[in-house]
Amino acid sequence: MAEISEEILKEVIKKRKSQTHKGDYGRVLLIGGSENYGGAILMATEGTINSGAGLTAVATHPLNLGALHARLPEAMFIDWRDTKLADLIKKMDVVICGPGLGMSDLAKQILVILRRCISEKQTVVLDASALDLISQDKTLLPTNAGHLILTPHQMEWQRLSQIRIPFQTDSANIDALNQLIPDSNAILVLKSNHTHIYDGTGQIFVNPIGNPGMATGGMGDTLAGIIGGLVAQFGPGVETIQAAVYLHSLAGDLIAKDNYVVRPTELSKVLPKLMKKYSEMV
Repeated sequence: MAEISEEILKEVIKKRKSQTHKGDYGRVLLIGGSENYGGAILMATEGTINSGAGLTAVATHPLNLGALHARLPEAMFIDWRDTKLADLIKKMDVVICGPGLGMSDLAKQILVILRRCISEKQTVVLDASALDLISQDKTLLPTNAGHLILTPHQMEWQRLSQIRIPFQTDSANIDALNQLIPDSNAILVLKSNHTHIYDGTGQIFVNPIGNPGMATGGMGDTLAGIIGGLVAQFGPGVETIQAAVYLHSLAGDLIAKDNYVVRPTELSKVLPKLMKKYSEMV
């Protein structure tokens, strides 16, 4: 097991070159946000945009359109019932599916479309409701993606892996990940007070930072968005995932110095300044 340090931020986050455009920093599609959980997809989207994705689109319930455009005018919108969703999925570098998605028949159908349309050139980040749906029906897992990143908290992982929380040891988690996705293209980000990252080759990385002020709704949605944003720019390797997890906690720790509670929306605001700092370090 290796402990993640701030050195990973210097290694992964690169200074932007002058002659570049938004297409050079990745295309990300986020899918989620049912009638009652629109905030989840908004917080995930904010994490994606503030961590630097070049182009961000959101497939969500139309009830969320007003809030999305008012808060995040940088994001494009598509009604998640639109037949054009399949074509949009095919054009993206990264798809984040799950924040606020819900457990409806429509949500299941969206996962069917995702599985059908995703390709080996793309990365899929699966979070929240998407993982719960897959725990009920493993055929919904988009194993044809080039890279899969699972971001459950411990209870979601219990439902998906059938390993009860007290028995979620490193060896058990690696075995379960390899059984669920036999190929080595999957990474598990198991969220807890000290998040563990497992890749398909058996490597384990632990995040030593973070604080209890971050124990609030929307924090995991924001992390999923940050992971998607960094993967879109810097690739789907495990180093990028380490950087996203560490960056998320580092931003939370900075806010916690002066605040009892760390709001996910405030955490996202810190990201551009932090990334600028580490992009300029040699």
